Amino acid sequence: MSHPTPSDKPTNPENPRVFFDVDVGGQTAGRIVFELFADITPKTAENFRALCTGEKGTGTSTGKPLHFKGCPFHRIIKKFMIQGGDFSNHNGTGGESIYGEKFEDENFHYKHDKVGLLSMANAGPNTNGSQFFITTVPTPHLDDKHVVFGQVLKGMGIVKMLEAIDTNEDAPVKPCVIADCGEHKDGDSWGSAANDGSGDTHPDFPEDSDIDFKDVDKVLSVAEDVKNIGNNLFKKQDWNAAANKYSKALRYLEVGGDEFDEEVMKKLEPTAFSCFLNTAACKLKMQLWQEALESCNEALEMNKANTKALFRRSQAWQGLKEYSKAMVDITDCSSMSHSCPSLDTIKSRCVLRQSKPRAVYNRMDAVIMCID
Repeated sequence: MSHPTPSDKPTNPENPRVFFDVDVGGQTAGRIVFELFADITPKTAENFRALCTGEKGTGTSTGKPLHFKGCPFHRIIKKFMIQGGDFSNHNGTGGESIYGEKFEDENFHYKHDKVGLLSMANAGPNTNGSQFFITTVPTPHLDDKHVVFGQVLKGMGIVKMLEAIDTNEDAPVKPCVIADCGEHKDGDSWGSAANDGSGDTHPDFPEDSDIDFKDVDKVLSVAEDVKNIGNNLFKKQDWNAAANKYSKALRYLEVGGDEFDEEVMKKLEPTAFSCFLNTAACKLKMQLWQEALESCNEALEMNKANTKALFRRSQAWQGLKEYSKAMVDITDCSSMSHSCPSLDTIKSRCVLRQSKPRAVYNRMDAVIMCID
């Protein structure tokens, strides 16, 4: 049976828009902009809008400000949804509506038939408060049980990033917080493009980009542009910002790759390889050994004989105090390139575990730690 489905664009230009500015692990992640279906679910939409602005003061039930600002996403289930809105207890047991502790189910006009829908969490019929969820896949089993009252207009990439956060019993292991929120007016930032002074004009997430992802040259052009911005940041020794740009370039390549056959994919591989290798260099500079190791592994999956990747992985192993594994990589590296430090020197370093021989790396750093 057919049923109403919201458009990918605003269903009604008169409907209100609201935004969340999201922080993850204390760092800015980006902005999500929603359309609220005030034309179909006016009471539910108004509840959410007012909780975004904080204009209703203090709740009678919780004694807390009726405001999403500072509220976490407390529950994340991959291939299902992300949930938030408990501004009082921050764990799914609290919150309240602007109308009192609970209010009734308004209607079930829209179904949970696509990603990015905004729907009310509840504890059964007519128990709506302030908690909500955003779908990351169609969830038809929730139809006629939860009220769909809005949709994501921009920032689905942020939603997907939140969905991918590691969890412990469905709770994210790092804080995922609504750092700011409010009503989104005409002329306000949609938050999709970077605003970090780097010259990057591309949306942070490909889901918010208007480029044709079936055009390999356009995808490659964006990825190369972002990678080069990362290289400039690396030269300025802004390792974290550079790593973020390389990750962004890889996101575009990944989405673009979904559209291409194996032959066309080969055109993207050199840029992807450079991004993994450069990310590893950044992580080593920040002494994030495990993350450096993972980036090296990604690069080596693409080119098992690359000496830069082998040497950087040996450094990551040493940072993790896995000296025997470092020896394996540096042995392979030495057999392939005369520019690797001598095996005896590295062996000495691994055995003695001291920083004094750092100077022996200087000759290699000029080659191995340069970016591509």
